[in-house]
Amino acid sequence: MKVVTYNVNGIRSAMSKGFIDFVKKENPDVICLQEIKANYEDIDEKAFTDLGYHCYWYSAQKKGYSGVAIISKQKPDLVTKGCGHELFDFEGRVIQADFGDTSVLSCYFPSGTTGDIRQDIKYQFLDHFMHYIQTRSQALSLGEKYHNQKLIVCGDYNICHKEIDIHDPKGNKNSSGFLPEERAWMDRWFAAGMVDSFRILNPEPHHYTWWSFRANARANNKGWRIDYISVSESLKSQIKQSGIYSNETHSDHCGSYAIIE
Repeated sequence: MKVVTYNVNGIRSAMSKGFIDFVKKENPDVICLQEIKANYEDIDEKAFTDLGYHCYWYSAQKKGYSGVAIISKQKPDLVTKGCGHELFDFEGRVIQADFGDTSVLSCYFPSGTTGDIRQDIKYQFLDHFMHYIQTRSQALSLGEKYHNQKLIVCGDYNICHKEIDIHDPKGNKNSSGFLPEERAWMDRWFAAGMVDSFRILNPEPHHYTWWSFRANARANNKGWRIDYISVSESLKSQIKQSGIYSNETHSDHCGSYAIIE
């Protein structure tokens, strides 16, 4: 299974910049999209179905905001929209597709960059999402690991986990997305039985998935790695390849991929 995750910063905008050609070239089995910023009726779904994909969209109630999707060659056994939280479901932040004993999620974690209120909402999401995943994984308690579950949790987490994941860790130590509390949550996430599919095969620095539009950041590779494909421990040995599409420019993010056999 080749899985791609991509915050497209507007699906219609990305498609106008050659996103469909990218999909044809890479030919993934599953595509997880975040920040689609469109309702179903405004999306050219035929461009995907003509390539043999099944499409599942979960838009925010607010037009032109947030939203996630899963696009897959194989029709899922079950698609679940939402994560059981009124606000986060209103904002269209989580969608899950089940393929046999494997669950794939596309998630768009809140950003806290606009101030304290949204930062608090981000922390609420992190707490709720951890509980949601462990509940979905049939964990008996919040502290129990879920090593035997087959989970692939894709998305824009809006957090850089370690100093290697951000171009200027000292200068951003007080920035949302690199705060100690957020990074500690990532520590707990990976300690609870999840694996960073990119970092396990790519230990070297200077790999990022998002760049500010300001100060020529992308050209100078002054970026942040905030997009992840996390897989459960039970899939760790099956990660055969992973990488970042740093040269693709359909968004202020770029896509990431993992090949899991």
